Amino acid sequence: MKRNLYDEDHELFRDLAREFTTREIAPEYAQWDSAHRMPRELWTAAGEQGLLGLAVPEEFGGLGMSDYRYRAVMDEEFARGNALAVGLAFHLHDDMVLPHLLAYASEDLKAAWLPGMVSGETVTSVAWTEPGAGSDLRGVRTRAVRDGDDWLISGQKTFIGNGITGDASLVLARTDGGSGRGARDSFSLFMVAKGEGYSTGRQLDKMGLKASDTAELFFDSVRVPGANLVGDLGRGLEYCAGQLPQGRLAIAVASSAVARSVYDATVRYTKERDAFGSRVIDFQNSRFALADILTEVEVTEQYVDSAITAFNAGELDAASAARAKLWASERVKSITDRCLQLHGGYGYILEYPVAQAFLAARLLTIFGGTSEIMREVIGRTIAE
Repeated sequence: MKRNLYDEDHELFRDLAREFTTREIAPEYAQWDSAHRMPRELWTAAGEQGLLGLAVPEEFGGLGMSDYRYRAVMDEEFARGNALAVGLAFHLHDDMVLPHLLAYASEDLKAAWLPGMVSGETVTSVAWTEPGAGSDLRGVRTRAVRDGDDWLISGQKTFIGNGITGDASLVLARTDGGSGRGARDSFSLFMVAKGEGYSTGRQLDKMGLKASDTAELFFDSVRVPGANLVGDLGRGLEYCAGQLPQGRLAIAVASSAVARSVYDATVRYTKERDAFGSRVIDFQNSRFALADILTEVEVTEQYVDSAITAFNAGELDAASAARAKLWASERVKSITDRCLQLHGGYGYILEYPVAQAFLAARLLTIFGGTSEIMREVIGRTIAE
């Protein structure tokens, strides 16, 4: 089924993203995967090519490209180039941290952070999740206490992507002085640079996407200037909720891109691999399986494309984004499983892209809110 999402400018941008993936990522990606982190030089190289902070206004060094189709092109090329961890790392920076600064930060705070985020000289992470608070952010226990014009932040975060290689994090902290599960206005957001009292714990050993580092973070009375408060005091949860559609759209886009890439790779493999004197694709079971998978891939593409269009028009609400994420992430989990099966024993070998895609896809039904939470969000709107 023909897609009508992109125009000529997007395809020109695709050439840039594909060339960058081929030149800067593909030759070294296996080494980064083994090392469990990608080099900082990749970030500055991406910045030089204009691949970071696409939506940042020109006055802060960006291109002012708020059209999300450009970001979708990047995901498709990273998936095609088997560089899924790079896509995840960039999403955390561009789709989780950046939207909060663009929407809520003061002009001075934007001037302080956005140019470095565009150039790749400043790498950021999202420090929301804690050992006892994942999808339910009202359980966050990290505290920010006033000290003159500054804040002192103390607490622990976990599952933080870019936590080791990053320079700063967008921290959700409790600012009402209370304990226990907080009220909606109990939390605030801060941009916190690494420094005294800000330490990185162990690197977490993940199933997949190993080239994107994930770690624990510890804050021990970290002094943060009052100017680093993002937006208004006590509106942190409101801001997190307000930017969830973009974060969840990003996961849906990545899911769709991975589904297409692994399907294409599986078709190629089944045409090249022989069994019992015939190509694998010549067996009816293989063709039927691929027919089902292709149908799901195309339905997912059309659905996610519609979500992108709605986002560009300012019409993608939280429930719609949840539906797109739920559908796309669950589909890619199933699709990568069936494609791995069609690879036989080779599908279980990590050097094959299908094995890496299978492990990467398993995160997508968890990251950004589990499928169970997505169903709860959607179900509440049905019940209204």
